[in-house]
Amino acid sequence: MAWTCPKCQRSFGAEGRQHMCAPGLTLDEFFAGARPEAEPIFRVIDDHLQTLDGDLIVDPVNAKKILFKNGPTFCILESMTKWVAIGFNLRRRLESGRLSRKVVDYQGKYFHVINLTDAEQVDDALLEWLTEAFHHGEPPPSSGAGGDPLVPDDIDEDFLGDAL
Repeated sequence: MAWTCPKCQRSFGAEGRQHMCAPGLTLDEFFAGARPEAEPIFRVIDDHLQTLDGDLIVDPVNAKKILFKNGPTFCILESMTKWVAIGFNLRRRLESGRLSRKVVDYQGKYFHVINLTDAEQVDDALLEWLTEAFHHGEPPPSSGAGGDPLVPDDIDEDFLGDAL
C-alpha cells in the first residue's frame, strides 16, 4: 500500500519511509530538462510496468532521475549526457553484453545498468528483467506446467488422485 508524505507529497511503498523530504518533479518537469530520448524510453517501460500486479509508484526526484517503486525502489531511469541509463536490482547476476557498468552486489541483490539511446532498444529481454526487478528481484510467480500452482511440478498427479 502506497504512502504519501504529507510534507513533500512524494509517494513511497511503506508508511513513514525515511527520505530526503523534498518535493519531487512532475513528469512534464522532468522531461523538460531530460534528453529527448528519455520520454519515449520511459513510456515503453512505464506502459509495460503498468500491466503488472502490484503498486507501481513513479517518482521523478530531480532533473536527472525517475525512481520506479513497488515497495522499495527496483528501477531507476537516469537521463545522462549521452544516453539514458536504466538501473535495476535482481537477486541474481546477469551475464549480458548489454550491461554498461560493473554489476554491484549489495545486500543479496545485484544492481545492473543498461545504457539506451533509443526506445527501440527496450526489447523483450529488458522488459523481462524489469518484470523480475518489479517482483523484488525474484522471477514472477508462475502456475507451473498447467496444474495447480500450489502443487510442485515434480508431483505425479496420478499419485495425488482425488486430492487435486
